[in-house]
Amino acid sequence: MSELTHFNKDGRARMVDVSEKDITVREATAGGKVIVNEETFDLIQQGKMKKGDVLAVAQVAGIMAAKRTSETIPMCHPITITGVDISFSLDETAKIIEIAATVRCKGETGVEMEALNAVATTALTIYDMCKAVQKDIEISNIRLLKKSGGKSGDYEAK
Repeated sequence: MSELTHFNKDGRARMVDVSEKDITVREATAGGKVIVNEETFDLIQQGKMKKGDVLAVAQVAGIMAAKRTSETIPMCHPITITGVDISFSLDETAKIIEIAATVRCKGETGVEMEALNAVATTALTIYDMCKAVQKDIEISNIRLLKKSGGKSGDYEAK
């Protein structure tokens, strides 16, 4: 296992200095799931939730979250994101909303945290908009699916 990079020589937290790293195109895709009951799923699918179009609002929330990741994750660098895309896949049988967030930048550090933050916020927004109908909504399996660019190279989850 490689050395932890977010600690200085005295063992205190620090933000890693990326000023010597090459600027490359970087992309990361994260995913997650929101599991709901049949009533909630139908209301989401039909756009009939009282708070509005759940997926449209959650999509915008995820994009906003990606752009503001460095404000909530202490050691993340503020980066210039060049693109964010949030997509949904609805499994009618299992009543699952699958979320995928892809984030791109041209910079010295990756966008994995931005993609993960986008998925988490998208899922939490779905929960928030549906909690009046269902309290036991399950958010699960938030994870990095793939990344490209940078010194550590490409990664794809198995």
